Amino acid sequence: MIRNEKFRNAINNIPQKVPPIWFMRQAGRYHSHYQNLRRKHSFLQLCKTPELAAEVAMGPINDFDYDVAILFSDILFPLESLGLELDYAPGPVFNRFLNKNDISAPISSSEILESNKFQAEALNITRNLLPYNKSLVGFVGGPWTLLSYGLGRKDENKILDIEKHPFIEKALYDILIPMLREIIKMQLDNHSEIVYVFDTNAKQLEKNYFVQHYIENLKNNIFSEFKGKIAYFCKDNPLLSNPDNISDYNLSGMVFGKNDGLEDFLPNLNDGFIQGNFEPTHLLKYENEFEMELDHFIQNFSKLSASERSGWVCSLNHGVLPKAKEENVKRFINKVRTTFDQLEY
Repeated sequence: MIRNEKFRNAINNIPQKVPPIWFMRQAGRYHSHYQNLRRKHSFLQLCKTPELAAEVAMGPINDFDYDVAILFSDILFPLESLGLELDYAPGPVFNRFLNKNDISAPISSSEILESNKFQAEALNITRNLLPYNKSLVGFVGGPWTLLSYGLGRKDENKILDIEKHPFIEKALYDILIPMLREIIKMQLDNHSEIVYVFDTNAKQLEKNYFVQHYIENLKNNIFSEFKGKIAYFCKDNPLLSNPDNISDYNLSGMVFGKNDGLEDFLPNLNDGFIQGNFEPTHLLKYENEFEMELDHFIQNFSKLSASERSGWVCSLNHGVLPKAKEENVKRFINKVRTTFDQLEY
């Protein structure tokens, strides 16, 4: 059940005056609540202590009144099940990178669930703390994004011809996708209303391979198994070429990870939701300049009828940046709600 009415309407493409609002990385370094906790606890402690993870997740709901809370965790923890030791200094650091021996056999369901049970506990605590009318979502890293980190390729822009690397394909399809399927099921069984697959680095895959092999495998082995319960994000997402791909791939929605074009995409959306697309760097600006950017953003969408923007989740085109100004987040949420509430329905 989708608790937040606005979020539920967006997922079901039902027209409404005011869109739901939530940001990726809304619980993070820009927020004084998070910074206060971070002074007392390491990032790993915040993620892996369920009570602390729930406290971090609740901070943005209490201070900014977002419509949706998200599990506070990190995408990389599944790599620990493959033998990598993970630390943060402050970004992720591994003791080594993956090799063929790490992917010799799939990880058992019981081992996966045991090593990630802190997420299940954090979700349950967060749900108990949330007001009834706020939604809760989970997330995992996309399989290629996880593998790119595990192989030490996370920052590479080079397109990879993956079919020349059987070891990598085995890791993707025989190890990581089954592992992520178990984690997604665990999150859905523990109060996640939907689960986002954050696959930022899938842009490293050659486009034809992405469309013909990679995303088809995700569709067959994850999206279709949890039909209407998965939202997908990657940079330069080829699926954004057609709004019907949301329903065709059995998704609940996608993140529109581009600066422009969402107002043209939305009216053609018949099923599911699309999330975006305010530029995160605008949240770093001083009040007058920020207000100009926000007014322009709102104007683009206010030209659409409620029906034309029915599947819209109002958000950023990516995540909140560490130096974003809290007062700008408050201005964004308040002005979007106030402006659209005053429009004709």
